[in-house]
Amino acid sequence: MAPQILVASNRGPVSYVPREDGTLDARRGGGGLVSGLSAIGPDAGALWVCAALSDGDREAVRRGMAEPGVRMLDIDPATHAAAYNGIANSVLWFVHHMLYQTPLEPVFDTEFRRQWDAYRLYNRAFAAALADEADRGAAVVIQDYHLALAPGMLRELRPDLRIGHFSHTPWAPPEYFRMLPDDIAEELLLGMLGADRLGFLTSRWLRAFQNCCQSVLGHYDGMAYWPKDQDPSFEYRVPGHQRRRTSLGVHGLGADADFLRERSRRADVDERMAALREQIGGEDRRVIVRVDRTELSKNIVRGLLAYRTLLDEHPEWRERVVHLAFAYPSRQDLAVYRDYTADVSRLADEINAEYGVDGWTPVILHMDDDFARSLAAYRMADVALVNPIRDGMNLVAKEVPVVSDAGVALVLSREAGAYEELRDDALTVNPYDVTGTASALHEALTMPATERAERTKRLSAASTALPPSRWFLDQLNALRDDA
Repeated sequence: MAPQILVASNRGPVSYVPREDGTLDARRGGGGLVSGLSAIGPDAGALWVCAALSDGDREAVRRGMAEPGVRMLDIDPATHAAAYNGIANSVLWFVHHMLYQTPLEPVFDTEFRRQWDAYRLYNRAFAAALADEADRGAAVVIQDYHLALAPGMLRELRPDLRIGHFSHTPWAPPEYFRMLPDDIAEELLLGMLGADRLGFLTSRWLRAFQNCCQSVLGHYDGMAYWPKDQDPSFEYRVPGHQRRRTSLGVHGLGADADFLRERSRRADVDERMAALREQIGGEDRRVIVRVDRTELSKNIVRGLLAYRTLLDEHPEWRERVVHLAFAYPSRQDLAVYRDYTADVSRLADEINAEYGVDGWTPVILHMDDDFARSLAAYRMADVALVNPIRDGMNLVAKEVPVVSDAGVALVLSREAGAYEELRDDALTVNPYDVTGTASALHEALTMPATERAERTKRLSAASTALPPSRWFLDQLNALRDDA
């Protein structure tokens, strides 16, 4: 029986790791989509289409290995690299997070055009697989900026399908988005508008998408946007096609409270807490926590600079506070990410050399990924620092209050998607303002325990309003209801 529900994403729910004996070990992943799909039940007829990302994945495809409900695509590695690193991670990610150093970048030259051709091929492979697998009238939910062209391509192949697309990143404002070559900007938007419904994490990102459409596509016949019962939509005519309508909606992914609370009370987390307490060196020391990938948008360097400013301007905190900074390497196949990771490590060393004394290490930096240790830090945090330059949501801001033992003061960037839901009980900062962030850290450290506890309760409630299972079902139901 052909599937009635399909999900498409670059990364799937399983990866394959070679064993010494030549067999392959299938390892299941986590995340919102895994939880979401599990919520619809095993009898729903769901299929997850994803890319083979590693040599182990590609070998599994060649051997005909497949986990139930998963189809992995063995896309040519060179095509995948050009589409994933060349376009998705080095262009689209940079545009939506507004990360370019514009005097030098971007450079849209013949190499960019070659990579864009690969991005088209990559999206076309997903569209073809989805068209091949889907039952008539099935619902297809395509995920993120890696697959922005796939909705339009799939619409051409299978007009009978209900097609959705969800953006996990911010969306750039028109004046930044239009750095893209005009034809590419238009192709990208029309590819997404091939969907019946587009989902965004916040109303801010939805409005930015609307504005880009009006700016870039305003010349199309009848391109019109209007709000309808809090459910905005576009209607437009593309030359050679019938009139189309695409609706837009907001689905703010929340933290999985049940999982986090259960997982954070296991023995391995208690062991990590004991080890961290020993590193911190004293029960009375306050703890500022950050947990991030060394992603350029996470703003780890400015966070460390703010902590150094705190120690400089408020010397009373020396030897009384420790900054637990977990910076897990990300995208190390790109030179700019390797350089950034090195900058983080170097700055932490400089702070420790400048301020550290026997028995007190101001910054405890961990760069090896350890989920149990992250949960331990969540439980211990007196202050959580979440200061991204720009973030689609940022689940760390939502997870820390959920598992906090004694209450946590959240210092939150106004550029995080989570700000829309958490701003009333967070201490808001401009992510570029180092002195302002240092002041917010001082305010957080001096916040009365009762106030911190009350804020934490409200933050936790807001953070779990739309857990992963409901988040996915909301998208699916909205897509079907729009039919």
